[in-house]
Amino acid sequence: MTAATTTTTTTRIIRDFDKPLWRRVLLTREMAIVALLLFVVIVSASTVRGFGQPITLTYLLLDIAPILLIALPMTLVMITGEIDLSVGSMVGLSSVVTGALVQGGIPFEVAALAALLVGLVGGAFNGFLVTVVGLPSLAVTIGTLALFRGLAVGLLGTAAVTEFPEFWTDLAKAKIAGTTVPAVMIPFLILLVAFILLLHYTPFGRGVYAIGLAKDAARFSGVHVERTKFILFALSGLVAAFAGVFYTLRYGSARGDNATGLELQVIAAVVLGGVSVFGGRGKIYGVVAAALLIGSLASALRLMNVTSDVINIITGALLIVSVVAASFLAWLQKARRRPGRSTTGATSTAS
Repeated sequence: MTAATTTTTTTRIIRDFDKPLWRRVLLTREMAIVALLLFVVIVSASTVRGFGQPITLTYLLLDIAPILLIALPMTLVMITGEIDLSVGSMVGLSSVVTGALVQGGIPFEVAALAALLVGLVGGAFNGFLVTVVGLPSLAVTIGTLALFRGLAVGLLGTAAVTEFPEFWTDLAKAKIAGTTVPAVMIPFLILLVAFILLLHYTPFGRGVYAIGLAKDAARFSGVHVERTKFILFALSGLVAAFAGVFYTLRYGSARGDNATGLELQVIAAVVLGGVSVFGGRGKIYGVVAAALLIGSLASALRLMNVTSDVINIITGALLIVSVVAASFLAWLQKARRRPGRSTTGATSTAS
């Protein structure tokens, strides 16, 4: 690690706290996403027929529940500068494991626990290859994306398991008493609080940011870099498996191609929510707002009879614009802090 690296990291951290609190809270990319979410919801509710109905909220939350769940650990993974592209395939694999075991006469509860174990092992396998073997997470998770999907399709082939206990399928689609909010939001809120506390209020979370800012500096500061990444990949696999069990019950079907492409929607929400693709920056509330924004926009467009292909194009364009805008603002801030400009300003002040 060079002195230049240490200086750059220290400067970057200091810049986060050299402005008034209200500016650090309100004038952020995350708050911009929250504002855009409110704008889309208000405009859609007033102009799109059916968007403001309670049933729309129910199906919107049911649709994005897997994205919201998986985005929580994915946020931490990407803050460290890594990525997990295998989560969609893990949803499919855990769905198939659940269905195959239930079809074989295993109680659903045992089958679901087995699916969660598969997710934990799959995530740990990713973590092992990244932290112990030293392979790039992009290459590793592209490989396990294909591996997990291949296992899922191989276990069931083109068949589908549709016989699940009615109690569990009803629970997956149930609403919280007296509201139109799906019951699945309860485990999501529990996980949300847990991940917020973990990321923002523990030494482990500070280590996550430190790894993304400068891995070598974090290691010399006492952060267990490899262990932290391993834990995050394991959590990513475990939560993806939980989302897979929910996905199976919600649609009442276990298939090898379940949740195909889901990983791209998760990553879109995480990046749009303000997490830097280079690591070291991001907040969970911005990611949650971005997932809700994508879901709200898609719901409004579907009610306007817009095709799914067009919705995907709009979502992709929104993601690209957000990344380009963030890069432009970073370049602009860097340009304003050039030594020549600072020197000139100092000279003018002195005179």
